[in-house]
Formats: sequence, C-alpha cells, structure tokens
Amino acid sequence: MKKKIKIILIIIIVTTPLLSFAQQRISKIEILGNKVVSTANILSKIKTQVGNTYNDTLVNEDIKNLYSTGYFENIEVEKKIVDGELVLFYKVEEKPIVKEVVVEGLAYPRKKRIEKMIDIKKDSFLDEMKLKEIKDKILNFYNKRGFSETEVNYKIDVNNDKEAKIVFHIEEKGLIRVKKILVKGNAVFKEKQIKKLIKTKEKGFLSKGIFKDETLEDDVKRIEDFYKERGYSEVNVSSQVDYLKGYAYITINIIEGERYYIGRINIEGNKEITLEILEKGRELKSGDIFVERKVNDEVNRLRGLYIDRGYIYSQVIPSTFLNPETEKIDINFRIVESELSYVERIDIVGNLKTKDKVIRRELRIYPGDKFEGEKIRKSRRRLENLGFFEEIRFDTRPGSQPNYENLIVEVKEAKTGYLSFGGGYSSIDEFTGFVELRQRNFDYKNWSTFTGGGQDLSLLASFGTITENYELNFLNPWIFDIPVSFGFEGYKRSHQREENVGYGYEQVVKGVVIKFGREFSDNLKGDVGYRIESVEISDVVETATQELKDETGRNDLSGLEFSLAFDTRDNVFTPSKGLYLANVFQVTGGFLGGDKDFLSYFSRLSLYYSLLKKSVIELRLRLGLADPFSNTDKVPIYRRFFAGGSSTIRGYNERKVGPIDTVTEDPIGGEAMFVGNIEYTYPLIDILKVATFFDTGNVWSKRSDIFSGGFKSSVGAGIRVKTPLGPINLDYGWPLNLEPGEEGKEGKFHFSISRGF
Repeated sequence: MKKKIKIILIIIIVTTPLLSFAQQRISKIEILGNKVVSTANILSKIKTQVGNTYNDTLVNEDIKNLYSTGYFENIEVEKKIVDGELVLFYKVEEKPIVKEVVVEGLAYPRKKRIEKMIDIKKDSFLDEMKLKEIKDKILNFYNKRGFSETEVNYKIDVNNDKEAKIVFHIEEKGLIRVKKILVKGNAVFKEKQIKKLIKTKEKGFLSKGIFKDETLEDDVKRIEDFYKERGYSEVNVSSQVDYLKGYAYITINIIEGERYYIGRINIEGNKEITLEILEKGRELKSGDIFVERKVNDEVNRLRGLYIDRGYIYSQVIPSTFLNPETEKIDINFRIVESELSYVERIDIVGNLKTKDKVIRRELRIYPGDKFEGEKIRKSRRRLENLGFFEEIRFDTRPGSQPNYENLIVEVKEAKTGYLSFGGGYSSIDEFTGFVELRQRNFDYKNWSTFTGGGQDLSLLASFGTITENYELNFLNPWIFDIPVSFGFEGYKRSHQREENVGYGYEQVVKGVVIKFGREFSDNLKGDVGYRIESVEISDVVETATQELKDETGRNDLSGLEFSLAFDTRDNVFTPSKGLYLANVFQVTGGFLGGDKDFLSYFSRLSLYYSLLKKSVIELRLRLGLADPFSNTDKVPIYRRFFAGGSSTIRGYNERKVGPIDTVTEDPIGGEAMFVGNIEYTYPLIDILKVATFFDTGNVWSKRSDIFSGGFKSSVGAGIRVKTPLGPINLDYGWPLNLEPGEEGKEGKFHFSISRGF
C-alpha cells in the first residue's frame, strides 16, 4: 500500500509542473543564440504569442517553421517559471554563413559556365541540400558532353566565426569515344539497319563517336521498341561495354524471340453499349502482327467510348493468350462497366484576371449533365481558341452524393495585353514600322486593370515605304450575357503608287464599321454590319487608258455586310484538322445611299488534314464575285478582285494575275476571282517548319467570264519561322504559265514578317 502511495506522489510531483505549464499563460518569449537573423524576424515566423496558453503542438509547429527557413541547424525550446510567470526560451543555432566559393580542377569548359551553375550568394546561409543539387547539375553538364567519368566533390571549411568556405573540386576525365559497335543475335534485321536506329555512333570522319551511358540506355530501349512494333513482343536487348585505352567497345546482344500474329479478338462484359458500336473503328484485326502498343490503343479507344457516354469509371481489362492450336495470340477485352456519372458542380481555379463567367460561357458541359468526354473535349477546344491561357486542365473530385463528380477546370493565364513596336518587310508593303497597344482580354467595366472581361481592344499605327495605316478595333463577344457580339472598327489606310506591288495609283481609304454577331451553335456563327467609307484615288499616270483614269477622284460608300462561317478546326491559331467555310455578302449603295452601287460575294473554304509527325496539309479555295447595279456601270477598282503574289498565287508579281491596263500594264482587277491552294507543312523543330505548295487560279474582268480562258498556276517551297516579333514566312514560287504583260517565266521570292497574335 505504501509503495502505491509513493508512486502516486512521484507522478503528482512530476506532472504538476507540466500541468501548470499547460494551464498557464505565456508572459514572455526570449530568443537566444541568434547573431545574423534578427529577433523580430524569428518572432514573425512563430505562431506562439505572449498571452496565449502554452500549447505543445503549437510550439512543435513553431520549431518546424523555423527549420523550414533554412537559417538554423539546431533549435530548442525551454520552458521556465520566472517569478511565478511562464517564460519560453527559443534557443537557436544558426547555420554557417557562406563567405567564399572556390572551383578547382577546371580544364575543359570555361570557368564562367560552371560558376553560373553554382548559384550560391555570398553571405547566404549554408544549405547542404543545395550543394548536392549543384554537384548533380555539374555532373550532368559533363555527362551530356561525353565526360562520363568526371568526378565532382565539394568540401566545407567552417572557422570559429561560423564563416564557411566551399571548395568544389572537379576531376575531369578524358572523353571516351566509341571504337566499335558489334550487334549479336540479330537474324531478322541486318546490323546496318539496327545501327541506323541508335544515336550512339562509332568514331569516324563524320562522327565524333562520344560515348554516353544515358544515350546507350536509350538506344537499347529504341531497339526493343523497334522489334516490338514488328511483332517480336518477347525481344530482349542488352548491352555490354568494354574499355581499352580510352575507347569504348560496345556489344549489343539481341534475343529476338518469336514473331506473333493476332488470332481471335473477343469483347465481353458490355451491356450499356452494343457490340456493333464497340467494334466499329477497331484497328486490330485477326491475322495482323501482334503489337502490344496497338492493344493498349484499343483499350483506350474502348474506354473512350464509355467515357463519352458518361461511364467515366468503366474499365477495359485486356488479356492475351497464345493459342497452341493456331500458334496465334488471342486477345480478350473484358469490360467492367460503371454506373453513369453526373456533374454536380464546376469549379474554376487558377484564373487571377479572367472572370469566371468568361470561362464558364465557353464550357459545353453543365451541372446536372452526364459526365461526357465529348463535351469535355469541346470545352477544352473553345477555351484554347480564346488564346487567354497557357495551360488548361480538367480534373474531377468526388461530389456530395453517389455517382456525382465535381468538375475542376484549372487554367494558367497567358499574357493577353501588350505594347509592341517594331518593323519588318513584306512583298506587298515593303519596309514597315508599327506600334500597337492591345488587350485581348479587355474589360471596360474593370477600371482598376481593364482586364478579365474577354473583350478585344487594339490601337494600331503602321507606316512604311509606301503604306500608312491607323486602326482602332473593339469586340465584345458577349453582350447582355448572351452569345451576341458587338464590335466596331475605325481606320485610315493609304497606299502610294507602286507598280512593283500592283498599285498603278495612290489610294486613301477612311471608314467606320459597326457590326453585330450571333453564335448559332458551336460551329456556326453569323455577323451583320454596316460600313461607311470614303475612298480617294489619285496619281494615275497620264499614259494610262481612260478606264483607269475614270477611277480618279473621291467616292463615299455606304453598305451592309452579311457573313456566315462554319468552323470545325481543332485550333483557330494552328489548325491541324477540320474545316473552315466563310461566306460574306455585301450590298453597297442602292437604298443605303453613297456614290457607288454594287453587290459582292466572297467565299473561302479551307480543309485541314493531320499527317505523320504533326505535319499538315491544307486545301484552300477562294471565290469572289461582284456586280454593279442601278446607276453604277462597273465595279470600282478598289472593290474588284486581284490575284498574284504572296497571299494568293505565289510565283507571280503582286496583283498581276488577271486584267491589266493595256498601256501601263498596271493591274485593274476584275469582277470574278477563283484561287485554289494546296500546301503541306512539316515541322522540323517547334519554331521552324518547311512547306511545299501548289497554287492556281485567275481573275476575270466580267463576272460572266468566270472559269473561261484557263488558270495561272505555280509550284514552290518555303519556310515558316516563329519568332518573338511574329511569324516569318519565306516562299519561292515558280510560275507554270506566263504572267500577263510578261514575255518569259521567272520565279519569285515572297517574304513577310507579321505581328504575332
């Protein structure tokens, strides 16, 4: 009994101070041991405050927060009762201060390149994790250049004042070059064919033959993939490296295995989707070479059919079996269907400037809808076409009830406003300079930043050798929160007389356009607008025919414009597939007033097809028709159609395909135009593409003469370069027919620098 009492007393004696700490309020906090980091800075990092009741959990969190600053290598907290009050002592031991960083042993690379990798500031606290990262960075630098045997070490010297000197010692080892690559075990494919696959090369006249471990590992995987794509699913590839006198001798060992073919293909477990729908579009066929990648592609296709219908948690489990009777691989796809999933809520995250409603109005999936994959894809495509975001991600989180999911739309905003200025050259405008102020995500209601409303506002002034343009543009794609757009444009454009670019006169145009639009569906949009414009023609050469001289003078025009566009392109900026069809009909004069009366119609059709390695072929057709009426005998020259040059039929002079003045040989345009283009672009790298093209078409003086007299055609090639200033296009076209007014055929370069979007 006495023993039990003693134990209880001991427990009471031990726990009483702890209980008193737990119940007592903190009267004072002392910081001890800090020399560099200020006391105020430390106090700002801790949550424990004077006057609070002592809390062990909060103090432990303070210690973690102080360690996370990277300033301290040891932290202790001591509790004391002083004059009956609780005082906390935070005892810290600061890390050494970096005073000097030295690099030793450098021979091959420039010292500055290594020193740039050592991003340690003087008088910063020592961070050993960062030192290890720098060491790995330097090693990677050497490995990429073939110095795979190079060693990198560092040493830390700390004096009594806790000042650290860091010494990086680099022991550079000589380059290892590949002397010989030997391929063993290959029976189906020749050694020469396999060597072409790999990036590791033998030292020779055209190859340095630098040996890198990482490259050889990638080569082994590359050979395995090559075999598997051709039906050898059990192939095994390994490599062996022998070193002799600074050279590497590589042996690639291949166990090819058997080549397998597909036998029976079976789908089971499907109830919600018929077998006919599941098998439609199937790429795998009995008798084809068995390729594991294609089996995985089929799994993704089948699962995509379920996701598109709202069964987002359905699974497709493939299994393969080597049939001993047929010696072929039978494939079974077992489908585990889930219940339909619905959208409970849509959350928008990541948008700091863009209003939620600007994003939500582009979505094609709504709360309560089935979670259909096609609606998600449409929503992503519409958001991408805004051009407001660098990244767009869709994710899901469980909803508050079964079979309901919350859709998370996460965006990373791109720069949409800019002030740009610069210069360039084009075959039409010659040398030009420009200054532009634009905000593609403008908001006239947001007076603090004028951003986030999804409107487009731009001010542009450009001036050059023969042109001068001023423009103000505004477009609000949603007025009154409905898909009706409103926009206006004011402009002044002048072009001096320049025969080399197809202008036999000087032209000054001033105008204003007001337009409204309506989005009828995801792909169909219409616009109606009113344009008032004045056009002045002057400086027609004295020797010109009367037909050209009659265009001299000023005319005021008043007209209505109607347009209808159908667009299924996957991306409006860089399309790779889809269709774009635009039709524009204009009525100028008549009951609208003005000095000229005429009708015009313009249509453009573009078809895009995606081919291998992100290459694209575009088929583009353009048709233009114009017709005078009432008191106007002929369509004025500034509303006629022209062809020839960089934007229509390359290989010919600008605007020189079609009718010309019989005396001056200046182009005078026509009432009808047809142009067809086929262009194939192939990306070499992200910013560089090569192109080849065929252009054809013509311009006819009278609308009734369209398609008579044949076409003017050309072939050629070019490059497309994406630069910070904007895209650069350089084309060379060779005419297949004589240009009007010319005695022989001669190729033409067409060069332009455009402002980026």
